[in-house]
Amino acid sequence: MLNRRSLVRLAGAAAIALTAALPAAAQEPITIKFSHVVAPDTPKGKGAEKFKELAEQYTEGKVKVEVYPNSQLYKDKEELEALQLGAVQMLAPSLAKFGPLGVQQFELFDLPMLFDGRDQLRQITEGPVGEELLGMLQDKGITGLAYWDNGFKIMSANSPLQVPDDFLGLKMRIQSSKILEAQMEALGAVPQVMAFSEVYQALQTGVVDGTENPPSNMYTQKMNEVQKHATLSRHGYLGYAVIVNKAFWDGLPEDVRANLDKAMAEATDYANGIAEEENNKALQAMMDAGTTEFHELTEEERAEWEATLRPVHEEMADRIGADLIQKVYDTLGTNS
Repeated sequence: MLNRRSLVRLAGAAAIALTAALPAAAQEPITIKFSHVVAPDTPKGKGAEKFKELAEQYTEGKVKVEVYPNSQLYKDKEELEALQLGAVQMLAPSLAKFGPLGVQQFELFDLPMLFDGRDQLRQITEGPVGEELLGMLQDKGITGLAYWDNGFKIMSANSPLQVPDDFLGLKMRIQSSKILEAQMEALGAVPQVMAFSEVYQALQTGVVDGTENPPSNMYTQKMNEVQKHATLSRHGYLGYAVIVNKAFWDGLPEDVRANLDKAMAEATDYANGIAEEENNKALQAMMDAGTTEFHELTEEERAEWEATLRPVHEEMADRIGADLIQKVYDTLGTNS
């Protein structure tokens, strides 16, 4: 929850935004503030810049997109409330962030050992299940526009993490998600919810022992400098939903919205196209830096991880929806 000062700041910003948006058809340019919490040189950061470029090009200057990376405007817990109030118009939060809004079905994407690579992932994000999930945001004053990849996560700590027993007692940073809490608890670790912008210092000072991230997030936040070990577990997925304030979006002139839709579709193709490449480059850069020792799971170790983590699916079925999880299994052609 926001404190009184933050609420006053948000309310003031929202009032200014509303005043600017009401006569949007007559005023030029229409400003879209696009806020996110990661670095500009991550897949999401580059995707946001690509959307800015295309949106301004296709609307012929009718729209100006202002991108604010690295939590410059709002931290993890603040940004969704800021969007709903109209203080910003566009975000790309990680999919776990919708749980506190009452749309915990998005935590489906946090289930460990769910996707066997990007092809399976695409069957969900680009299919009926993904569309159904975005539709659930409408009642919250939010319109979902697209899914953007970051990538598949690796585990890191200052001690080796080869088998589940290696996690026993470790304090592991997670983003706010009941699924991720259950994941870490299944491994025997102690989950610690923390804003992304605070993770480096927490790792550096020992407030937490380790964390999970796709390589691009780990590298651009320099977490490899304060983590001696990492395991290429690819146990879970981190992705984002690009969302916009519904009232703002619905109030745009039809031609402007159509051009923004076109820009978003192309920016999505771009962002998802570079995500794997960026993660591979980041991983190689961290290996070259030599501050972190990376471990690739053997077949036997992966089987042990799977046996430990797959029960989280059933444990969280009441929260996400057993029918929804089964729909994913059916789409992917897996029985469980």
